[in-house]
Amino acid sequence: MARKKRGSDSGGGSAPWLNTFADLMNLLLCFFVMLFAMSDMDEMKFQNIAISMSNTFGIFDGTRELGEGPLITSGMTQLNYLDDYLSGSGSSEGDVTDHEGDNTSKPDDNIKNPQTENNLDEAYEIIKEKMQEVSGKMYETIEELTQELDLGNYVELSIDPEYRYVQLSMRGSVLYDSGKADIRPDAEPILSKIGEVLKNFDGYIIEIIGHTDNVPVSRNNVFKDNNWLSSARALNAAEFLIKNNKLDPKMLKYSGRGEYEPIADNSTPEGRAKNRRIEIRIYNEYSGK
Repeated sequence: MARKKRGSDSGGGSAPWLNTFADLMNLLLCFFVMLFAMSDMDEMKFQNIAISMSNTFGIFDGTRELGEGPLITSGMTQLNYLDDYLSGSGSSEGDVTDHEGDNTSKPDDNIKNPQTENNLDEAYEIIKEKMQEVSGKMYETIEELTQELDLGNYVELSIDPEYRYVQLSMRGSVLYDSGKADIRPDAEPILSKIGEVLKNFDGYIIEIIGHTDNVPVSRNNVFKDNNWLSSARALNAAEFLIKNNKLDPKMLKYSGRGEYEPIADNSTPEGRAKNRRIEIRIYNEYSGK
């Protein structure tokens, strides 16, 4: 008996092209589901705004979750009404209505919306005013303490132009001998009093920065250049404050900038004396540090 040829019966297996067609339909379905999901961009808009503020002003942590998670770190949750301003960035002015009356949001339109930019500007101005207020109060407190402790002849106070911190600046000759990083014995009481001032800001980030002039260190010096010298001076000051005044080492930073951030002309002895300095910065809770 002759065998039937395979595929001659219409009731056999499906044609191979149907598998490819089915895969294509699945891909199209996933594509339209993705488009539908992208039509609701409220959370994404908030994330974009937070990241933008972080990159621009350095005050937000754009990697944090928004919504139920914390919006702002380092004490900035106190600014509760900021959320209202950021929520306004999702204004309906950036939405479009289709012919059936459904609102669909276009992310690009909302980000470029002038209303959104205005809200961000308003939010930044509010934060900046708050930072200015807090830094001003910190300055007044530090000024009173330095006067009480008779430190006026040793430290110079200033406020960061962006109101992130209050700074105490000291001549390097007060604390160190030329070319050395060890704190002079007669300078220890002065640095101890500064530690008493800093103790009033427990929980705040404190940064100690060493600076030098542009005169190279001598060949027989233990430090190979001004970067090493300024870094060692900042470290020794930090260690003294940790041991003597019990400052929290977790909240204390230190670094050396060598000759690269002068505040005066290095061509004169007076200018070089000003550039050899130690800066102590106390960051307020809104600085993002």
